Amino acid sequence: MATENKNLSDYDKTTIPNANKFRFGIVVSEWNHDITENLFKGAFDTLLEHGVLAGNIVRWNVPGSFELIYGCKKMQEQMVNAVIAVGSVIKGETKHFDFICDSVAHGIKDLNVTGETPVVFCVLTDNTKQQAIDRSGGKHGNKGTEAAIAAIKMAELRKNS
Repeated sequence: MATENKNLSDYDKTTIPNANKFRFGIVVSEWNHDITENLFKGAFDTLLEHGVLAGNIVRWNVPGSFELIYGCKKMQEQMVNAVIAVGSVIKGETKHFDFICDSVAHGIKDLNVTGETPVVFCVLTDNTKQQAIDRSGGKHGNKGTEAAIAAIKMAELRKNS
């Protein structure tokens, strides 16, 4: 969890498995495009940093965070070792925020329970745009970086299990 005292991009690189043989899917919501692009960049750059070839990173865009569920389900069929779901939901004046956040979290959970390919949750659910900025390359680092590390570890777990 991001806090003032923890930067999401700080981790011990020596504890991360070599990912050069893995293939990753990243499904990116187009809603709140500036935020999701920063999250994608954090994930993409981190995967490259850990040996993943750019050609082994498949990106698909979907209209919004709700559509991440279907996009990730279809991405699981693409011979990838792990999928990263990238989205950003910012609270507005209606209950729409609650419905979308709840549905996406449950949908990604269901994909992990029923599928063979792990799906990593990189969906920001913030109260304000500033909170989203802070977690997508701002003062709290980049949640995309954290998601890429989780995806590498989950791909390794899947390989070894």
